[in-house]
Amino acid sequence: MARPTTPQYLEPHQARTTEPTPYEKKLAAVIEEVFGSGAHDLPGLVAGLNARDLPAPDGSPWTEETFRNEMRRLGA
Repeated sequence: MARPTTPQYLEPHQARTTEPTPYEKKLAAVIEEVFGSGAHDLPGLVAGLNARDLPAPDGSPWTEETFRNEMRRLGA
């Protein structure tokens, strides 16, 4: 008897409880852009975020700490 297959990973929309906000969509797009441009670590990601038109939630430049805090707040 064949076992039913079970997906090993959630689809991104399965873990959401609400639709992403415009801010969350923009942040996700910018993060993808930064990684797509060659960043592969947190310092590179933070530098890439600061080089684009998306400040940290308080309006200041991103730091590793503010990025970690924002990801924690968003549940990522």
